[in-house]
Amino acid sequence: MFAVIETGGKQYKVSPGDKLKIEKIETPDGDSFVFDKILLLNDEKEVKIGEPYLESAKVEAKVLRQARAKKVIVFRYHSKTRYRKKKGHRQPFTEVEITKISGS
Repeated sequence: MFAVIETGGKQYKVSPGDKLKIEKIETPDGDSFVFDKILLLNDEKEVKIGEPYLESAKVEAKVLRQARAKKVIVFRYHSKTRYRKKKGHRQPFTEVEITKISGS
């Protein structure tokens, strides 16, 4: 059984037991979270496709941790003009574990 969910402007294919890093959501560590934007649900017997979302399907997940990704260096450079700008960026993320997929 798997589902395709949408969160943070991205789409993820998830199955029970999967761990994934998603865009930051405001939920404390250890709490559960329900994804309600389900685009596709496959339960080994039939495939359900939402238009755009499935109303009766839900994906439950447990929040494992809130953290920030490794630093990404942003370097802007113009040749022959002595223009150099260096910035760093760390994107916050939430790591979740999919616990249950339900849909009727």
